[in-house]
Amino acid sequence: MGKTMLRKISRLFVIKTRFEAFAIIYALALGATERGAHYLTQFPGWGGALLYLATTCAVFMAGAKILDCLKFERAAQENQPAYAQAGRPA
Repeated sequence: MGKTMLRKISRLFVIKTRFEAFAIIYALALGATERGAHYLTQFPGWGGALLYLATTCAVFMAGAKILDCLKFERAAQENQPAYAQAGRPA
């Protein structure tokens, strides 16, 4: 019973659709801009601006990776039945 409950809970943390991915990316962007705003007040001038830029660039890179992973997982699921019928490729 413990393993099935853990499996059900772990499925909550799996991104399945592009809508879920964009919602997560949006939440990451909100947090990054909030953190960047704090950097601008803590480190005035170029230092704060560069840290703000770094936080937003990190969200862009993470978002691209999330979307790429969804695309690759979908392609793997579409090809999986073909592998199951033909046996495992060598």
